[in-house]
Amino acid sequence: MLAAAPRTRAQLTTGLRRRGIPDEVIAGVLDRYEDVGMIDDRMFAAAWVESRHAGRGLGRRALAYELRQRGVDEATVAEAVSGLTPDQEYTTARRLAARKLATMSRLDHRTRVRRLAGMLVRKGYGAGLTARVVRDVLAAAGDADAADPVDLDAVLDHLGEPEE
Repeated sequence: MLAAAPRTRAQLTTGLRRRGIPDEVIAGVLDRYEDVGMIDDRMFAAAWVESRHAGRGLGRRALAYELRQRGVDEATVAEAVSGLTPDQEYTTARRLAARKLATMSRLDHRTRVRRLAGMLVRKGYGAGLTARVVRDVLAAAGDADAADPVDLDAVLDHLGEPEE
């Protein structure tokens, strides 16, 4: 199980239980693996955040969700996602939005706003950052309606995203 890909302690525990291995044996083996550095949830979480943020453009919320799904404890999740700076998140979100906007030249303003905001929220970016990025990307593209707060606020309300 370790050879295929890095795994968290929780993932390994689940996999070994499925194979019928007793809990006390699992605990002993995984403790030993931790002692020799073969399992390290902190390193896993840090590498996961770096990889998924750079590769998939995921924001803090999505990254934290994915780590929790893999059994990483809250303190380790918080530590891992705190490594992302607001500037990194903004830069990544803006790059994603600019790439998406390039494919939407024939769409009206409202549709572009809705699609850009929806993509960023699904990627785990908060409402405040999403609003800022969408406005900035539209303004940089010369969209005359880019500064219109009504459209973007309505879209974010529709998406059910809480304010930051």
